[in-house]
Amino acid sequence: MAIECLVLGAGQEVGKSCVVVTMNGKKIMFDCGMHMGHLDHRRYPDFSLLSKSTDFDNTLSCIIITHFHLDHIGALPYFTEVCGYNGPIYMTYPTKALAPLMLDDYRKVMLGRGEEQQFTNDNILNCFKKVTAVDIKQTVQVDKDLQIRAYYAGHVLGAAMFYASVGDAAMVYTGDYNMTPDRHLGAAQIDRLRLDLVITESTYGKTIRDSKYAREREFLKAVHNCVANGGKVLIPTFALGRAQELCILLDDYWERMNLKVPIYFSSGLTIQANLYYKVLISWTSQKVKDTYATRNAFNFKNVQSFERSLIHAPGPCVLFATPGMLSGGFSLEVFKHWAPCESNLITLPGYCVAGTVGHKLSDKTTKVDVDNDTQIDVRCKIHRLSFSPHTDEKGIMDLVKFLSPKNVILVHGEIKNMDYLKGRIESELGSQCYYPANNETVSFPTTHFVKVDASATFINSSLTPNFKFIKDEVTETAPVQVCDERVTQGVLIMEKGQKVKILHQDEVLTMVGAERTEVEFAYCFPLSLRSLKDLVTDDNSLIRMLCAKVSNEVSEFEVQDNMGVIQVNSFRLAVCRDDNCFYRVDGDGSTASSGCMFFCCNWLNVDKNLAWRVVFLMKNMESSVDSDLVDL
Repeated sequence: MAIECLVLGAGQEVGKSCVVVTMNGKKIMFDCGMHMGHLDHRRYPDFSLLSKSTDFDNTLSCIIITHFHLDHIGALPYFTEVCGYNGPIYMTYPTKALAPLMLDDYRKVMLGRGEEQQFTNDNILNCFKKVTAVDIKQTVQVDKDLQIRAYYAGHVLGAAMFYASVGDAAMVYTGDYNMTPDRHLGAAQIDRLRLDLVITESTYGKTIRDSKYAREREFLKAVHNCVANGGKVLIPTFALGRAQELCILLDDYWERMNLKVPIYFSSGLTIQANLYYKVLISWTSQKVKDTYATRNAFNFKNVQSFERSLIHAPGPCVLFATPGMLSGGFSLEVFKHWAPCESNLITLPGYCVAGTVGHKLSDKTTKVDVDNDTQIDVRCKIHRLSFSPHTDEKGIMDLVKFLSPKNVILVHGEIKNMDYLKGRIESELGSQCYYPANNETVSFPTTHFVKVDASATFINSSLTPNFKFIKDEVTETAPVQVCDERVTQGVLIMEKGQKVKILHQDEVLTMVGAERTEVEFAYCFPLSLRSLKDLVTDDNSLIRMLCAKVSNEVSEFEVQDNMGVIQVNSFRLAVCRDDNCFYRVDGDGSTASSGCMFFCCNWLNVDKNLAWRVVFLMKNMESSVDSDLVDL
């Protein structure tokens, strides 16, 4: 069987996350996002690649949404209400509660820009009636074969990684995640799983972030300097996530510094979002939960709602305006008014998708096109600082190393970052890594596991130790090392209509009514031992000398002199006086006058390596006889 992955979005780019995975006949869509930087057909995934007949209900087993950001859920109402998908949809409880707010806010932004309405508010409400909410680590049986489970991802409130399995095939889709905790959310957590595939974001795949506290100090210094000089600070951010993180930071700083400059939220959306954060406190960081009884971290003392009339009001202020990235809406409107003023500051706290105004801004920007008809003079300060809730290069490598999947697919990142990560993952972690472009498919085989019953006799034989004691001959004081070299051997039995089982070999003999048969090997070889001719009187004395030599060289085995026969385990060696010996190798010849003596040996297959080791040892004694033998 094989796993097949069709990347409909976030392939070699950030935005429009949508990956369709087929496992053992089940087709799962992970995320259904929109691209914030496009207004044409590239805004949504190309759903026609799923089904030419648009019969999406029979094509997809389910849709899984990882979190409420628009680049992961923005196309969902369009896909369900316009394209007609009516199958199962799964997301966490906070995502189900907060996503409709995000979607309706963006719908209003589209209307405000004069764009064609892609979906209505009723479409959003009807879409979410089809959603089934899940909790962290809750296992959901989608059907008799497909099983899914959510894991805490950090990133934003309610974000989850999802595990999915069909039969023996298993995978994890991470969505966006953060491997380090912040002020209001914990770090991603997941069990160690046996996986064929991990699909992971790679937004910051070539970035190792510096100290979080250093970034916070830099941010607070920039904001404080601006308002101290009478300037206005615009922070374009989405209503959920960074807004709460930065509000906690600023509210605490304002309290400590006793600042009276107003901090504003741009719309009722963020106020409403904060109410959800208070209700969903169990999904936040441990620090927020621990202090909840005495102080709710989302009760901001210095933050108030912003009225549109305040855009031109004199005096300093700090404004959180939606949406992030300056992709439109109120944040872009305020930017147009504040950017031409040198005393003002625009702080971009996270990643900005290509095509957005935020992506075009830098310290050297003097003019920026906000649309086809409008160009803005940029005289204000531009401050970029990574308060992104995405994990960095180290976090991605740590997660992949922990999960140790056979295959990795990188999405949600720039191609140069993906290529760099692919090299590290394959060379350091040994997993095959891919980063397909949009509308490309990657497939690879899965492992098939068979559950078997084991007999009591087989289990007992496996429990018998096979100790080997190794002593360091150089360092006499070194402790003896003990190794257990047991080998479990059994026979796999597959009978029609019966469960597969593994038996001890003796049980199989009884089952088939056969007796044990062991294959024995034999070899007859010559040795030139002229120097011993006057030292030995008979074959037994020669065997005793050779036995002493063999004992020294294979000291880990018990070597016995058994009445003219050297025996080590099943290996037996004796002098051969039969000139017509059947086991004598062609070309060895037979001549008493040559000074050669022949030795015949035999052994079982289990001692094959030991047997050839002893034979090789004795053949090396042909040229000379060690003094320790002569002394005997």
